[in-house]
Amino acid sequence: MLDSTLFLFMMIGLLGIGSQWVAWRFQWPSIVVMSVVGLLAGPIFGFMNPEENFAGLYEPIISVAVAIILFEGSLKLSFREIKGMERSVLRIVTLGAFLGWILGSFAAHYVAGLSWAVSFVIGGLLIVTGPTVVLPMLRQAKLKPRPASILKWEGIIVDPLGALLAVFSYEIIRFLVLEEVGMSELLLFILVSGFAILLGWLLGWCIAWMFKHGHIPEFLKSPIVFVVVIFCFTIPNEIMHETGLLSVTAMGITMANLQISSINDMRHFKENISVLLISTIFIMLTASLSLDTLISMLEINILFYVVLMLFIVRPLSIWISTIQTELSVRERILVGWIAPRGIVALTVSGYFASVLVDEGFTDASILVPLTFGLVFATVVAHGFSITWLAQKLGMAAKEKPGILIVGSNHFTVKFASTLRDLDIPVLITESSWNRVQLAKQNDFKKVYYGEILAEKTEYRLDMTPYDKLLAGTELDSYNALVCTNFMAEFGRSNVYQLSLKSNEEGHLNDIAHTNHGTILFEEGMSWDALIKRMEDGFYFKTEELSESYSLEDYKAMLPEEAVMILIQKKEGEVQFFTIENSLEGHPGDRVLSLVPRS
Repeated sequence: MLDSTLFLFMMIGLLGIGSQWVAWRFQWPSIVVMSVVGLLAGPIFGFMNPEENFAGLYEPIISVAVAIILFEGSLKLSFREIKGMERSVLRIVTLGAFLGWILGSFAAHYVAGLSWAVSFVIGGLLIVTGPTVVLPMLRQAKLKPRPASILKWEGIIVDPLGALLAVFSYEIIRFLVLEEVGMSELLLFILVSGFAILLGWLLGWCIAWMFKHGHIPEFLKSPIVFVVVIFCFTIPNEIMHETGLLSVTAMGITMANLQISSINDMRHFKENISVLLISTIFIMLTASLSLDTLISMLEINILFYVVLMLFIVRPLSIWISTIQTELSVRERILVGWIAPRGIVALTVSGYFASVLVDEGFTDASILVPLTFGLVFATVVAHGFSITWLAQKLGMAAKEKPGILIVGSNHFTVKFASTLRDLDIPVLITESSWNRVQLAKQNDFKKVYYGEILAEKTEYRLDMTPYDKLLAGTELDSYNALVCTNFMAEFGRSNVYQLSLKSNEEGHLNDIAHTNHGTILFEEGMSWDALIKRMEDGFYFKTEELSESYSLEDYKAMLPEEAVMILIQKKEGEVQFFTIENSLEGHPGDRVLSLVPRS
């Protein structure tokens, strides 16, 4: 086992981020990969045990990381996102959570064999899903906005509620069983919960007010928010365990709905931090489990309990709670199946296992293997099935990824029409009404009228079906701004813009030295050059490569003034020609070029 704390930190980071990369590379659920890697490094091979190595720092590290992850997730909870789905979300996070608690408690008692007292604690705890496991799955599956929003809201809202239900159940148990615990303990729990919500709202409002009035400089915004989040979590949590989760969630939701102009910049930064934290925390938690815990997971009562929670408790609680709501049958089936448990369930179950055993409830020793059994089963079952089930139910975006084009003009409209003919999903966005009409007059109807950089576009425009963005307006500065803004969402290698007008005078020359998208086509093929070719009668032409007709043969036969646009691989993937790359063609690939008329 490792003795150096610094080396252990390094290894946890490498294993966590390495697991994320492997998951991305092979299109596997990242949570599953991290869980397996943590188990291999910890209880199976005994390479590390972070709980022992970090000693007193282990629990604070986990708690602060969970608080930051939960806050970052709650920053995405704008009420505008669930417009038209308010009833469904409210019913799921209230009635659905309550039914899940009651049914889960009965299952814990009658199937897992736990006492009623311990059953109600674990029943409340295991209703949580949480952003640590839900959000990576949503990114993987590319769900349509409605089911994705519902799962996201449920995961983030129910996370602290589940922990609070467990605390509430524990306080009730102590009140009923222990003579020295009186009604004042229950009142304290209610007061602290209310205080936690109030503190979170107040801090969120204060930070938003300071942001809006310029009382915090840009370089201090993220550091100050981080410190305030830790403060917001710690103060209620020191008074009563787990109430800090409620406080940071209230703070995040408050900030998400106060229309702070810089919230998107902070959100991208915090998303990167959350990926790092989720990776390291999952490695730490799974590596800290004992071999006895893993063996206990295979006991027949635990296996039956996990099956019951997967196939009866969750689907039934969602199905009943969403009766006569806006959700369709297919959406209810999908939401009723997807409920992966994560970090909060693991951390809080460990805490309650120890305190309940100390109070004399010896059967609580089974809580950790029971919880991890459900966590591992749900992340594997739901992680590998969400994409397949979403596609079967029609709840996923089109299987073939598409292209989002910014700017409507003679080049982009003809290009979009050609992509459509190649069966590639494509959408044009344009803020000018006259240019929108240009697209429609040229028989291209799939146009979004609105400013792509406006905050409201995030809620009105579903970008899920598109994995590439092309900025094709006449303004280099605007194209660069659009690409920079969407790099975090699409990935740096998937945002493109037209060639910069580096030969012109003025400030546009400076763009070549700033952030921008990958430059398309050949050097100097700017907006003006492309529009000039369209006016001269150039048109888009597609040719298929074969064994006897290679890409080199194709290039040799192209007119000198032609522009090579892209290659559509035989599997459907689109690869653009840029000033930086050198694409390879294979038999069955189709090459698209802009060529002059004969």
